[in-house]
Amino acid sequence: MLKLRNTVVAVAVTMLTAIALPASAQLADKKAMTLDAAKKMVAASEAEAMKNKWNVVIAVVDDGGHLVYLQRMDGTQTGSIDVAIGKAKTAMAFKRPTKVFDDLAKTRPSIMSLGDVTLLEGGVPIKVGEQVVGAIGVSGVTSQQDAQIAEAGLAVLEAQ
Repeated sequence: MLKLRNTVVAVAVTMLTAIALPASAQLADKKAMTLDAAKKMVAASEAEAMKNKWNVVIAVVDDGGHLVYLQRMDGTQTGSIDVAIGKAKTAMAFKRPTKVFDDLAKTRPSIMSLGDVTLLEGGVPIKVGEQVVGAIGVSGVTSQQDAQIAEAGLAVLEAQ
């Protein structure tokens, strides 16, 4: 009887081990947005804005669309705070620049029915390799200028 019980326990342990191994093998390595990386991108974006004498709000979100860092330059209108965050969240949610939606809205007005999205250029996803780890959104000047500032922030990560 004892031998049978030991055999059953051994089989059970073997089966549990066999089940657990494939589950752990399915986990992926994941890069994450850090506060340090966000601050570096915002500093580069701010430098681009200052060079052109533009006052803007710069927002960085993580891969869940949650705000990691926000900076409002002196003199920037408060309305740009929500717009910058919205651009970043939209770029993250759809994993593409918000310019895509800005352009689509001109020819396909039905895109405005998407709901809680910001359909203005100036939000861009932040990629590490092919993985999207967050997004940066800028608001305060024209949409094209906002995008220029956001791209300057991305260039810091690409240079590393």
